[in-house]
Amino acid sequence: MTTLQIPGTGRLVLPGSMVDPARRIRGAINLLADPGFRRELGLEIAPFGGSQPTGFHTEGDVIRTTVDGIDTNTLWAEFTRVLDALREQRQPLIDLLTYTVVRPYERIPQAGSNMNFEKASEFGVPVAVRTGVTYYSLGFAFDWYDTGARYTWKYLAEADADQIRSVFDTVLEGDQRLLFSEVMRTLYRNTNRITTIEDTDFNVYTFYNADGTVPPTYRTNTFSGSHTHFVTSGAATITSGDLDEAQDDLASHGFSVEQGYVVMHLVNKQESATIRGFKSSVNGGTARWDFIPAQGTPNFLLPVQLQTNQNGVPQPPSTYRGFKVLGQYGDGLILENDYFPAGYVVTTVTGGPENITNPIGIREHRRRELRGLRIVKGRSDDYPLQDSYWQHGFGTGVRQRGATYVMQITTSGSYAVPSIYA
Repeated sequence: MTTLQIPGTGRLVLPGSMVDPARRIRGAINLLADPGFRRELGLEIAPFGGSQPTGFHTEGDVIRTTVDGIDTNTLWAEFTRVLDALREQRQPLIDLLTYTVVRPYERIPQAGSNMNFEKASEFGVPVAVRTGVTYYSLGFAFDWYDTGARYTWKYLAEADADQIRSVFDTVLEGDQRLLFSEVMRTLYRNTNRITTIEDTDFNVYTFYNADGTVPPTYRTNTFSGSHTHFVTSGAATITSGDLDEAQDDLASHGFSVEQGYVVMHLVNKQESATIRGFKSSVNGGTARWDFIPAQGTPNFLLPVQLQTNQNGVPQPPSTYRGFKVLGQYGDGLILENDYFPAGYVVTTVTGGPENITNPIGIREHRRRELRGLRIVKGRSDDYPLQDSYWQHGFGTGVRQRGATYVMQITTSGSYAVPSIYA
């Protein structure tokens, strides 16, 4: 039995764990670091004490409420519910262009040689069908991203719930920005990447980029390995012919209104200001089609024939899937947004939310519980909010290589990725 003489309080029995029979300890001893001694004093054991080598909290670890009376575990449950709801939502542009992928790679069939019937012979045996279908494998990149949220006991002692929520809001905004930026980089990137899946390298393709891949034949349209969907206009200002070229190329691969797709031109206000003036020869212009303003546009901007209702063409809607629609040219809706860099026009298609025909796939983990942005408890289940982590694992890739056409409006002869998404 070991005792400790404390001036003014008498003797205190030390637990066996504190005994030092060989009297090897020299200097000051931190008695509060011993769990048994803390129990003798009636102190609650904090999960991370300031005396612990890897900790940074002190006795304040036992704080369970904010200064305005909100239980920190209640905040934890609230954050989890918000994340559950967030998994069901997509930022409008992301939803417009992508679909969710859980397989790390896919084998895509390519059109093979066409088979032909032969004229029947009375005694002959017909040649058996051989489809000649070939495949190529494409992968989807995947990486884990994370950040931490750590609150000292002093912060929690003074912070109200709104201050703690502001950290949560910052994390959500950062995650949205990360996902959005990666989708946009995939949209404008003209080079392929490599990803390693189960110790095997797979190509992560972009849209057709003259990499030697021969696009499948569609109807009477054939292509070569130098076919590319990253081009320059050859002029400093966008023309109606640029939009015609893009729409015609997508249609040559089967991506058209007739096949059930919605065709869109994604432009900056710099290009939309010029597109508003496109007029057909019937209305005194040189374009193949008239620009048709969206619903709600003042009448003086409408083409002459549309104003008099002589051609029966309906006005396009004022919004589409959360985006403002300026109008329509040919089959393509004109969507303007400052996220689309000036000097570029992206012509693409969408088949609807989470449709496999959308141009970009967002790969998430095969395990459902590891998908989306997740909040992960720190080192103590009793105090999950104080030292928590945020994780999101995802990657992107292009499955429909012919579904998007990117044009840089420039006199230069070679395409360059916009600096903001390089």
